[in-house]
Amino acid sequence: MTTYNGVGVYAGRVIGKVLQMPDPIKAPSTSLKLSADETPEAAAERIKAAAEAVKNGLLERAEHAGRDGKAVLKSTSQMATDRALLKSAIKLVETQDKAPELAVWEAASSFADQMAALGGYMAERVTDIHDVRARIVAELTGQQAPGIPVSAEPFILAAIDLAPADTATLDPKQVIALITSDGGPQAHTAILARGLGLPAIVAAKGVTEIPVGTEVYVDSNAGLVETEVTEAHRELAEKYANRKELPDFDGHGVMADGSAVPLYANVGDGKSAEKAAGLKAEGVGLLRTEFGFLGHDREPSVETQTASYKAVFDAFPGQHIVVRTLDAGADKPLPFLNTKEEENPALGVRGFRTDWTVPGVLTRQLEAIKAASDDSDADIWVMAPMISTTSEARNFKNMLDEVGLKPRGVMVETPAAAVNAEAILGEVDFVSIGTNDLTQYTMAADRLLGDLAHLNNPWQPAVLKMIKLTVEGAQRASTTAGTKKYVSVCGEAAADPALAVVLVGLGVDTLSMNAGAMAAVSAVLKSVTREKAQQIAVKALSEISSAEAKAAARSELPILDELGL
Repeated sequence: MTTYNGVGVYAGRVIGKVLQMPDPIKAPSTSLKLSADETPEAAAERIKAAAEAVKNGLLERAEHAGRDGKAVLKSTSQMATDRALLKSAIKLVETQDKAPELAVWEAASSFADQMAALGGYMAERVTDIHDVRARIVAELTGQQAPGIPVSAEPFILAAIDLAPADTATLDPKQVIALITSDGGPQAHTAILARGLGLPAIVAAKGVTEIPVGTEVYVDSNAGLVETEVTEAHRELAEKYANRKELPDFDGHGVMADGSAVPLYANVGDGKSAEKAAGLKAEGVGLLRTEFGFLGHDREPSVETQTASYKAVFDAFPGQHIVVRTLDAGADKPLPFLNTKEEENPALGVRGFRTDWTVPGVLTRQLEAIKAASDDSDADIWVMAPMISTTSEARNFKNMLDEVGLKPRGVMVETPAAAVNAEAILGEVDFVSIGTNDLTQYTMAADRLLGDLAHLNNPWQPAVLKMIKLTVEGAQRASTTAGTKKYVSVCGEAAADPALAVVLVGLGVDTLSMNAGAMAAVSAVLKSVTREKAQQIAVKALSEISSAEAKAAARSELPILDELGL
């Protein structure tokens, strides 16, 4: 029996036969030249036509995809006809006499390398670019475009990684589990698998070597794939198949003892806010305002920003909304803000720091938030990302005071902010912990690297201790101020039902997550008292690894197996 270990990104236990993703489109020969009977002008038109065909094909697939898949496919389709990409490819044809397929391949490869160097969100787009590159080359050469294999019966799909365009159209009735050798828990493949409710494991080295047709057992709770299926495996898979139906979230995050734990949604715009409201989110714990800036060569006007924020506020009249100011830089560079290349952008000018290099943008954003707030009865709280010092928190508080915005908050994403939470909360009213970045910085592990996925895990005891330090600092600051200082979690950790219990046990006041995760988190929180959650948190903190911390917590939560979570 061979065991493959990876990182589970959506819980489940299934048995099935493996099908491997077809071989990818191969790179054209580097010596491939423009045909003697084709002019550069004709080749350029052929490149444009192929790109347009790929775009239209992806848009057609988008019409049959779910909400999350539709958004990803539409985004990828726009990349297929990106003017800079096509211009670069056509230039290679005209100046270096390269064949159209080679020109597209090299131009796209160059773009992908640039994205990878930026890291973070931009690095996540590398898979998209490679997918578009393959699709255009396939269109130019008459090859079969990349795609999910077809089978008469359900199967477990193994791959190096999946392009978002493929993941977005996975049918969970056909593909019963997904296992990849590469990727990370925060990449598109993992995010979309969660959205589909598909048991999935990423960063499981070697799974692409499993022979086609091999029956395997996939346990994405434990992050393992077994090639010899035992009776014990079959019992576990049957138990998962017969799990209880997950009840819908009723709009009230509450524990078994009646204590409230408000469950909020992470959103990026008015449409995602409307979706979250429809799923009965109690408010918005993270409005990612940078989504309204991405794709703009120039700073959007105050009026444009105001309208964008107002659309979110209107979806939650009278309810709690936390607005995060522009989190640009590093993984989300903006041409009017991030004008210098940085060797390590994740540790560079990003978030609140951009106000040091390009002052005025943040002030105008706050004016837009204030204008939208004045025209709404929602309860608006505002926080800044990438805060590391007390003086930064004070400076942001002063900026909010100047425009008349309260309550005032900051993100805890760095170990510096966590260990200094008491002083920081002497300046502001609340903090929200971004566990994705806090994990990355605490463990010194790029959150997109599959090879470091075991380190880049919010279950790491060191990360849990950073959260505990933040809560303890907030408690001391509350005592000093004589008023409650709130701690929320808005990172990916809040969407893990077992980890949500641990977070509450550590003293976190509210949780914010992808709206689709609220039902599972709510169901598990309702099964434990706050005292029990505290006991589970102590148990998790006493372990020496993320795997053991997770196993310790899950062993105290039998409802997870009952619900197949």
